[in-house]
Amino acid sequence: MKQKLILKELSRYNIGTFADIIYRNALLRPNNEAYVYGNTRLTWSQYNDQVNRLVNALKKKNVKKGDVLGMLAWNCMDYAYFTGAAMKGGYIASPYNSRLKASELEYLINYSGAETLFVGPEFVETINSLKAKLPGVKNYICLEKETAGMEFINDLMAAGSDEEPGVEIEEDDPLYIIYTSGTTGVPRGALYTHRCYLDDARTVNVDTKIGQDDKHLQITPLFHIAGNQHYRNILFIGGCNVIMKTFDPPAVMKAIQDEKITYVDFVPTQLIAMLNNPDFEKYDLSSIKMFWYGGSPMPDEILKRGVQTFGPIFAQGYGQSESGPNITHLSRENHNLLNESPEKQKKLKSAGLPDIGVHVRIIDDDAKDVGPNEFGEVIVQSKHVMVGYWRKPEDTKTTLIDGWLHTGDIGCYDEEGYIYLVDRKKDVIKTGGENVYCREVEDVLNSHPAVLEGVVIGIPDPYWVEKVHAVVVKRPGVEATAEDIMNYCKGKMAGYKSPKSLEFVDAIPKNATGKVLKKELRAKFQSK
Repeated sequence: MKQKLILKELSRYNIGTFADIIYRNALLRPNNEAYVYGNTRLTWSQYNDQVNRLVNALKKKNVKKGDVLGMLAWNCMDYAYFTGAAMKGGYIASPYNSRLKASELEYLINYSGAETLFVGPEFVETINSLKAKLPGVKNYICLEKETAGMEFINDLMAAGSDEEPGVEIEEDDPLYIIYTSGTTGVPRGALYTHRCYLDDARTVNVDTKIGQDDKHLQITPLFHIAGNQHYRNILFIGGCNVIMKTFDPPAVMKAIQDEKITYVDFVPTQLIAMLNNPDFEKYDLSSIKMFWYGGSPMPDEILKRGVQTFGPIFAQGYGQSESGPNITHLSRENHNLLNESPEKQKKLKSAGLPDIGVHVRIIDDDAKDVGPNEFGEVIVQSKHVMVGYWRKPEDTKTTLIDGWLHTGDIGCYDEEGYIYLVDRKKDVIKTGGENVYCREVEDVLNSHPAVLEGVVIGIPDPYWVEKVHAVVVKRPGVEATAEDIMNYCKGKMAGYKSPKSLEFVDAIPKNATGKVLKKELRAKFQSK
């Protein structure tokens, strides 16, 4: 940057926005590495300069504070410029799920109101096919390589000044739109301000003891609330993000070894892929201080194997797109329980304790608080909960009630305050006057050796009103009838909980983030 950074400049920065954070990191840690992507390495000073160039170039194109910047790409260095530009330019970042179909992208881009769209090379063809259906988009910016009909981000930044852009940004200015998975309908955008994201970063960094010397491997997609969170937590503290485009076990392990990665976040299937890779033993992964996992429950045997291999360096987080995301976490210290009695090991089935500054209640259908070990809906209050759904005020009113986020998750808490999740509120099956939690049934169903993947749903029944119906993908080479599997379940749980019917399918429908689309299953089987 041409404007010399000197200590007195800090006096006008109260660290109330992420614009302040980037500037401060460039001032206090100018030569520390901020980002690594392939052969590209940037210090904090270089990153700040590049972000300034992009903001100033966008200002020349009349992109104003409060405008929405859309992003459709896999993880890359340009993603870091995009997020930095939103933070320092006062723009609203709107990253779209890279796994969505063209029709889904058309809806989200128009719903977001993006006038500027950043496009990765893998998605140029898709976006070109949609241009006539995206009337609001004025600027198309291609990433990583030049593309006809779009402006190349490198050329755009080269034309911009590295002077501080001078955009006045406040804590409550909108910063990010994160989209829900849309398992019950079309995705909705959860809107976050600078204040929301700074509070979440402070919370998680205190709970996890992340520091300036940490090096984070960014393999989780940056369009996702979890990947976005860990990325900005490192940005907040002034550490280093090592960005990988997609997950590939050998490449991930090589990056951990070569870059001396200290902090990795992943979903359980990625740990399984690493542990089962034939070259696993070839890599030195001893630099890792924390494996953060979430997104789905960790199978017991995989968690035990992980702790035996790496030690108790695992931590788990529970949250959702609307919660910022962190609600609770199960600490690294909790994972020492694998060496304790079975009674103490039950804590590993929990989602952990509420994070610092997060208030959690569990309420019944009458909005009254339940007691320990009683089930109800988890509701949350914190400074990093979303401010509302983007352009959906009615949905906001039914989700944020009297300052509390109604998560739609069913759970309970024990005498020590640990939270246990059992299901989504919409997935509770009411059969014969009893409540059945799908996850409990699915745990048993999926333990049958012939079941590769199984889910349960409630379908209409003339006697039970609603009955438990199982949908199963069979494991190749293992024979079992529907009756065999249903009888197996009956032997392991109360009769009213076990499936009353079962169908085999080739595949279970899922959305772009891998979540099961039970709405489709219900529609499919109810129409029979």
